[in-house]
Amino acid sequence: MKDDKQHKNKRIRGKFTFILLDICIVSCSFLFFAWVKPATKSIVIPAYTLPFLYFLGIWILVSILISKFDIHKAKNSKEAIIPVVIANLTIFFVVITLIYLVGNISYSRIIVFGTIFLSGFIEIFLAYFYFSYLKPVFVPDAEEVQARKPKFYPVDKTFKAEKKEDIKFVENREQVKEIIINESGKSICDFISRYIDVGNPKNLLVSTTTQFNIDKLPSETYNSIANLHRINDFRRINKFFESVNSKLPLGGIYIDNAETFGLRKKRILQQYPPIINRIYYMFDFIFMRGFPKIPILKNFYFYATLGRNRVLSRAETLGRLYSCGFEVLEEKYIEGDLYFTARKIKEPYYDEAPSYGPLFKMNRIGKGGKTIGVYKFRTMHPFAEYLQDYVVAKYGLSEEGKIANDFRLNFWGKFLRKYWLDEFPQLINVVKGDMKLVGVRPLSRNFFNLYSDELKEKRLKYKPGLVPPFYVDLPKSLDEIMESELNYLNLFEKNPFKTDFLYFHKAFFNIVFRRARST
Repeated sequence: MKDDKQHKNKRIRGKFTFILLDICIVSCSFLFFAWVKPATKSIVIPAYTLPFLYFLGIWILVSILISKFDIHKAKNSKEAIIPVVIANLTIFFVVITLIYLVGNISYSRIIVFGTIFLSGFIEIFLAYFYFSYLKPVFVPDAEEVQARKPKFYPVDKTFKAEKKEDIKFVENREQVKEIIINESGKSICDFISRYIDVGNPKNLLVSTTTQFNIDKLPSETYNSIANLHRINDFRRINKFFESVNSKLPLGGIYIDNAETFGLRKKRILQQYPPIINRIYYMFDFIFMRGFPKIPILKNFYFYATLGRNRVLSRAETLGRLYSCGFEVLEEKYIEGDLYFTARKIKEPYYDEAPSYGPLFKMNRIGKGGKTIGVYKFRTMHPFAEYLQDYVVAKYGLSEEGKIANDFRLNFWGKFLRKYWLDEFPQLINVVKGDMKLVGVRPLSRNFFNLYSDELKEKRLKYKPGLVPPFYVDLPKSLDEIMESELNYLNLFEKNPFKTDFLYFHKAFFNIVFRRARST
């Protein structure tokens, strides 16, 4: 735990050092242009002090959002310079917009824009200088390279310490553990060691964000892969997971970590002073959470951030794993990140068109067992549909037959479900003829398989409906739901029109006056 805090504090100190250095650069650039402007400093500086403080706040905020200060993550000068250029161009356009929105054009363009471009030039020069001359680069000689080549030691299933190979294996294990502790801390090392023997050459330890580094690995070589780098910085998360899947055998273990939406909010609110932290969080949410979900802004977001520091929910993180052929064995929060252990159980789904928008289609069972796309307003996080078996197994069902403690719901999903607004798009299915106005609820195949054989057979004879019998009988358990649907279907077989007419009016009364809800 102590090592984890030291690593975290080291990263925070490094980030604040770059922020303070940047403040000095911007301030010096401002003073330089205030000095060269054809006016006395005694007039310019007092008039520009307050606007400069606002400008400096915007500068730091945009720079943090675009991860300009995460220079420790860059592998070369290019990766450090690109965020600088993107951040400064963004600041340039933000400042132009603000100047013309407030209608104040009395400030000197030389000072405002000169400060931006001079600061950017200095930052680019320092980034290049840092990676070219200051950052230590270790180039081992030929003997050292030979000594560092991975060694593959034959290991029996029953461990016997007297064997020479086993002694080497023990030494290798301790070396790898030391690497993990130095990189991420002892708690992470303990978590990884619970599932894989880190000294075994069949278990790979990496710290990477690129799919290429996984693709170039030899096939059928590793039984487990543990990645120390969090998935928030992956440009294409599912492609990375699919590559890991392709390199592991069935039953192979994959360990990684993510900073979830809730953890990110907690970190931001604790990291910055009051009021400032709320303002920063608001901009962070809009840019990092909202932009990637909007088609027009999505490309700009990935261009500006290079896919780094993405905001992910717990449901999206785990859902992506399941969509890529894994099942989750354990989740654990360690030092501000969610660490997970997953096991390969099948090939990926290769979902080429995942839905992020507010309106989406769900695959449900229709008449005759045909799969239909049921329209709904999104109430769950992306990829949450892949988690249904997992959350049922983990949390069970509530009295109403719904999933208890369903963390897949987003913050507006509960509101939409409470007032039945998420069901309105199903009118599209009614018009298309996939559904009718009153009928049993369209079910996913997982839920359908929970029903009795008798009810399954009856369900497949008729179209599902927008208004289910649930709102008439208000059942409180899965057994009561099945009994309610069976009663409705028996009545519908005898007199379809009369049954649907009565059920619709009873459901309408319960929804409007008794506030019946399906959540």
